[in-house]
Amino acid sequence: MATRTEQAVNNHKSFYTCSASVLAAFADKAGLTEEEAKKEAVPYAGGKMGKCGAVLSAEYVLRKLYGDEADAKIEEYEAKFKAADKGSVMCSDLRGNCRACVTDAARILEEMI
Repeated sequence: MATRTEQAVNNHKSFYTCSASVLAAFADKAGLTEEEAKKEAVPYAGGKMGKCGAVLSAEYVLRKLYGDEADAKIEEYEAKFKAADKGSVMCSDLRGNCRACVTDAARILEEMI
C-alpha cells in the first residue's frame, strides 16, 4: 500500500493541482471524500491565496484534526516545510518547484499526524 506522500505525488503526476494532490491524499483525515477534497482545494491552487497550495491543503487537514490547537501545529508545520530546503511557504518564492512542494508538504503532514 502506498504512503500518503506517494499518493499525493501520484495525484500530482495525474495532473491534480498541487493543493488537490495533497488534500485528496489526506481526504479521509479531513472528513472528506476524494472528490470533495479536490473541490475544496480549488481556491488554494496556483498561489491564489499567497501561500503554496500544497501547504494550504496540509494546513486544512491540521485544522480539521486539531481544531482549537491547530495554530501551534500549523506553526510547527510551516517551520518544518521551510527547513526542507524551501525557506518559504509563499508560492511566489517557490514557483516552478511544485512537485517538490507536493512531496514535502505531504511527507511533513504524514509525519505529523
